[in-house]
Amino acid sequence: MAPNPSPPAEPQDSPEEYVGLDAADAERLARERGWSTVRSLPPDAVITMEYRVGRLNFEVRDGRVARAWKG
Repeated sequence: MAPNPSPPAEPQDSPEEYVGLDAADAERLARERGWSTVRSLPPDAVITMEYRVGRLNFEVRDGRVARAWKG
């Protein structure tokens, strides 16, 4: 039987470090730090809540990251 694949490692930085940054700068920085997927969302967006390893979510207001979370 084939072994179960292990999920890729997530970067060890904190999502809170992105709050307040310009959205484009935050996305670039997140990718440099190893996040495989960066999702920018408007406030109150309706989204799916499945957890994805390696994904960083940004809520963007007026061009700045207002909230950031993993998954």
